Amino acid sequence: MHTRSNFDNNLKQLKDMLIEMARISENAMKDSIQALIQQDLEKAKEIIENDNEIDRLEHEINNKAIILIAKESPVAGDLRKIIVALKISSEVERIADNAVNIAKSTLHIGTEKHIKEIIDIPKMMDLALEMLNESLNAYLTEDIVLAKECAKKDDIVDEMYGRLFHELMGYIQRNPENTNQITQLAFVCRFIERIADLSTNISEHIIYLVTGNQYDLNA
Repeated sequence: MHTRSNFDNNLKQLKDMLIEMARISENAMKDSIQALIQQDLEKAKEIIENDNEIDRLEHEINNKAIILIAKESPVAGDLRKIIVALKISSEVERIADNAVNIAKSTLHIGTEKHIKEIIDIPKMMDLALEMLNESLNAYLTEDIVLAKECAKKDDIVDEMYGRLFHELMGYIQRNPENTNQITQLAFVCRFIERIADLSTNISEHIIYLVTGNQYDLNA
């Protein structure tokens, strides 16, 4: 009984570390868009520098998971919980990398006047953030219905990305002198679209956690 209790406590610590990592990534995403809109280059640099914290947490999660597997030799559902925590931590780390990429695009644009007010890109990010939060809630509650609902929003993000990318490419023809900025904004849209994909991956991991079956939500 004591061994089971100890194992459950370690699993809870693993989950808590993962949620902390996700919250830091979420804040980085929010900050990256604000830095882009406000052309706040100092904030953009800060986002890039703070990425080390995410990497540190992922490293700690990996170490804790390896120790748990080595010491406890978990099987079936317990092993899946550890494997899924590792998989989700990898997705969250990649989400944070995309926030860093957005910050780098902000630095590449610099203080050059925006060719248009940035309105649609934040809307796209809001939806990606919504997907991340839903996928994490599904993880905490092991709710596969919520996981599937979250993944459905990926199609909306893809549609927004396609529309924005097409619009931005049209600007290049009319404003060739702003090619760098337009290209960077197109990159930002791609990074946000990738964040939505990674949130969908988290949802797939949750279905595996609960059912033991691999499931492709993009199929």
